[in-house]
Amino acid sequence: MKRLLVLVIIGFQFCIYAHSQYNSDVKVETLLKTDTTSIGQKIIYPNFPNEQVSVVKVTIPPGKSTGWHKHTFPVFAYVIQGQLKVETENGKSIQYTKDASFSEVVETYHNGINNGTDDVVLIAFFMGGKGMPLSVHK
Repeated sequence: MKRLLVLVIIGFQFCIYAHSQYNSDVKVETLLKTDTTSIGQKIIYPNFPNEQVSVVKVTIPPGKSTGWHKHTFPVFAYVIQGQLKVETENGKSIQYTKDASFSEVVETYHNGINNGTDDVVLIAFFMGGKGMPLSVHK
């Protein structure tokens, strides 16, 4: 009984903390919370002399792909529309649908493919440095 009471108190305190960060009418939803990429790589924040975050909107038309490329730093994405298939150079394939959030692979060549009939639209967050390319093509 004592253990249950402690758990209830901790849970209540967590709820108060989570809701106290913003006004009560603001809804906060966690879309992604991870310490690894989509293929299990540990996320490591590089140390650049001139850090720069880039947020971009990527649109892939039906039947098209990004082409084989890799990222040299962490990239996070959120699918707004469509279904994105990501193939990695080691043969792994991952499917992401609307409202999916994911951490992209790092230092691994991959190709984003739209096999659907609608555009794939995603927002990508690049955690790079000034003057650095967002991706390196194969």
